[in-house]
Amino acid sequence: MTSATDQLAIRARGLTKSYGDVLALDGFSLDVWEGSVVTLLGPSGCGKTTALRVMAGFERAGGIVEIRGRRVLDADTFVAPDKRRVGMVFQDYALFPHMSVRKNIAYGLDRRATGRRLDELMDLVGLHGLGNRMPAELSGGQQQRVALARALAPNPDVIFLDEPFSNLDASLRERVRRELKVILTEARATAVFVTHDQEEALATSDIVAVMKEGKILQADTPAHLYTNPVDEWVATFLGDADVLETEANAGFAETVLGRFTTELSGPVAVMTRPEDIQLSVGETPNASVAGIEYFGHDQLITLAMADGVRVRSRIGSRPNYRVGQQIRARAVQARVFARSA
Repeated sequence: MTSATDQLAIRARGLTKSYGDVLALDGFSLDVWEGSVVTLLGPSGCGKTTALRVMAGFERAGGIVEIRGRRVLDADTFVAPDKRRVGMVFQDYALFPHMSVRKNIAYGLDRRATGRRLDELMDLVGLHGLGNRMPAELSGGQQQRVALARALAPNPDVIFLDEPFSNLDASLRERVRRELKVILTEARATAVFVTHDQEEALATSDIVAVMKEGKILQADTPAHLYTNPVDEWVATFLGDADVLETEANAGFAETVLGRFTTELSGPVAVMTRPEDIQLSVGETPNASVAGIEYFGHDQLITLAMADGVRVRSRIGSRPNYRVGQQIRARAVQARVFARSA
């Protein structure tokens, strides 16, 4: 994916980083296009925060990093964070507790440009009228917006955000992440942020880069990544998925949920998403309802298939099934992978 300007904001190649015997980054490579929001997504310990800190200049590593075409890291080059034209929003926001909101945001700004720029930033992040408050007088969401405004203040080439929603209550996260996306879009900012939350990554990003053991396994738009995962691990890590093990031959993989075409042969894993499993009554049943989780806007039905395997179906708020009801289940689509070792 490229932006309208078709210019790379970040080019990282072959980053390697170890802490003692632990390999944190193992050939990490990433392109970030100007004006895009890119998320590094992965389980704890996969190297995503290390990658962020290396690109921002807070860690040294092997490999190459370029920001808007300027080399800031290689075997002979290391440009300090304050010289890279980047902004950073830390996990704990790192606000100065003895400074007001305005002074926090103005930190590092040229004094000649402070007044007008401050007013623009306060309006942008929705803090108008709160300039004289101290950080302790703000909610978690407001503190995050102060940290974001401070990072945006000097018009950096890239904003880095490390787990920006982790300190917020669950009830605040959805609202604040929507606000963050709007602010970044209005500021025309390029952003890279780290999270382990799949929903946050899918909802906030232009590109999601899924990491495991110091490498990016797949980087793509949220929709393409979700519907076309590169392997079984990515499929099951990113969103709800059920995997059926079977054999493929003569161009097909036969499962209790249907037959699917494939070029593979031999042992395969067939991955289905709950929203791709349709339910019906009045046909020969192949499953029974084992559990129902009702959420109002939709419901998640756990099915016990005739062969003992359990899968899930996500449907709307109606029709209403009952536990124990016999039913017909079929998958309208699935992904077929070679069986993991």
